[in-house]
Amino acid sequence: MSRAFVKDNDDDTPEVLPELPISTHHNYVTPRGLARLRERLDKAAARHDALKANDQDALAERSELTALERELRYLHARVSSATEVDLSKQPHDRVAFGATVTVDSDEGEQRWQIVGEDEADAEHGLVSYVSPLATALLGARVGDEVRWQRPAGDMMIEVLQIDYVQP
Repeated sequence: MSRAFVKDNDDDTPEVLPELPISTHHNYVTPRGLARLRERLDKAAARHDALKANDQDALAERSELTALERELRYLHARVSSATEVDLSKQPHDRVAFGATVTVDSDEGEQRWQIVGEDEADAEHGLVSYVSPLATALLGARVGDEVRWQRPAGDMMIEVLQIDYVQP
């Protein structure tokens, strides 16, 4: 019988996971973003502590523990490197970090908030400040038209409104 497809290593060592990549960009966060990072850190730490307190040594628990330790290293790094931006001190006459921008384009009116990388969630209107959309908008004023360079093709968008209120 051929052993070509048989696993030779039968020990119960958990899989070694690569570290979660940490961005080389500055870690700007909104107050809400920093709160969410801390909340994620607290939840991961609580789960980690619960697993450590459990005397069971099941492979599944060791694998989860390994993944949690990786996530904790990432979250500690992100929280400790975070620079919280005070939105009340942003320039209200132009788009900067934390701005919620209403734009008009061929696709209609849309609202986007420019946030930190860990906060980004395009489906909910949150875009990273290093994204092509945010890069196009940063520095623009109401009435300005900017070119958004997208993979689907460039699009001209007009800035209709700029707000710095946490949604």
